[in-house]
Amino acid sequence: MKSLALLPIIALAAACGGVADSGSAAMAATGGVGAADAAHPTVVELYQSQGCSSCPPAIANVNGLADRPDILPLMFAVTYWDQLGWKDTFATPAYTERQWDYAHMQGRAQVATPQVIVNGRAAVFGGDRASLLRTIAANARGLGGPSIARTGAGVEVGAGTGGGATVWLVQYDPRPLSVPIRAGENGGRTLVHRDIVRSLTSIGTWSGAKASFALPANNSAYKSAILIQRGKGGPIVAAARI
Repeated sequence: MKSLALLPIIALAAACGGVADSGSAAMAATGGVGAADAAHPTVVELYQSQGCSSCPPAIANVNGLADRPDILPLMFAVTYWDQLGWKDTFATPAYTERQWDYAHMQGRAQVATPQVIVNGRAAVFGGDRASLLRTIAANARGLGGPSIARTGAGVEVGAGTGGGATVWLVQYDPRPLSVPIRAGENGGRTLVHRDIVRSLTSIGTWSGAKASFALPANNSAYKSAILIQRGKGGPIVAAARI
């Protein structure tokens, strides 16, 4: 775990290294929910930076999940390592803020890279493939949550329990994107990203009743998914590719 004593305030609570695997606790909390399927994919969010030397193995681990229909892998690039000599080509402050939302909701005083958040419930060090797969299996949502369906220029969310959730539209690039890193800790390497998130937009709030939401235009090179999430940094109760 790297010391950030010389970095600005925003990064003082961050670390480029591991976080504890909380899959076992989450498994108990959710009653041992079984594996997901293509209609109820497990959302796997990797928070990483091209400027972090610990990130390439995690990027490779999450890239390896890209073709699994039961998993929705999303790669978020954060900004707090940009001052280490290389500015991440995909990072935005909004993704850094989202990772902090998870930290605050789950009672952590730090964020870290490479960190994976599974279904908004559990954090795990993305560089440990075995721990990552255990946490994914332990935190699947099963068949619960409202239905999500594309309807022309919009999306329809079915009725269910536990409303008051944000409906997020995620637009991500599924193509393998090779980025030569010319400086910083990974200088001289070429990192390949898949499913890199290019935009994250709130399109409304789901109250628990059946509802329709308009969709903004999408870049034709990107794919889209809907996440229904309770609170800032709360659990994801439903997700679907659309």
